Amino acid sequence: MSTFTAFYTAWSDQLQQLLRQLCSAPKPPTTQDHLHHLNHLVNKVLSHYAEYYRVKAAAAERDVLDIFAAPWASAFEKSLHWIAGWRPTTVFHLVYTESSILFESHIVDILRGVRTGDLGDLSPTQFRRVSELQCETVKEENAITDELSEWQHSVSDLMGATTDVDKMIERLVTVVRKADDLRLKTLKRVVDLLTPQQAVEFLIAAVELQQGIREWGMNQDRECSY
Repeated sequence: MSTFTAFYTAWSDQLQQLLRQLCSAPKPPTTQDHLHHLNHLVNKVLSHYAEYYRVKAAAAERDVLDIFAAPWASAFEKSLHWIAGWRPTTVFHLVYTESSILFESHIVDILRGVRTGDLGDLSPTQFRRVSELQCETVKEENAITDELSEWQHSVSDLMGATTDVDKMIERLVTVVRKADDLRLKTLKRVVDLLTPQQAVEFLIAAVELQQGIREWGMNQDRECSY
């Protein structure tokens, strides 16, 4: 087991504990203390993700090819990877999906003018900012994808006697770092657009999706190994 694989296992367990705290948080918040508590939980989760990318960056510096191989991930998780991790624009699909589900479940209240304050109650301004941010993220995502494609096309240079393999690996490390920076930045910017209650609901959905995919993928791997 690699050092990063061991870290990821422990990190994932801690994420599951944070999920339980998010699920037990008061929603909707009815006091100032509730609001402080929700903000505290949101910051804890974001800090946990930031720690993941900090350690991953150090691991990539040591062995970026191991990061791409992702021995800690199931085959299903790897099939969903974009440059050694989840695609940043996934968060927007998650926001729209969760908002739609909650909107439909509260539609009678909403038609009566009752504000629910959850993800199903996003304001027009919030929707506009989410859409704008999605467009910005797509452009950044495409630029990083192009950079990886250029790196892959240059693989033929490995046959040349004067090829500096170390520099090629450094370029790949840079691509991974840019992808991870965009993942974390996108997560934080989406959270910044939401109220504390909405942010908690969004993070619950994000963690449940991540953990659900991991659990299903690992179960599939175990079944295939029999």
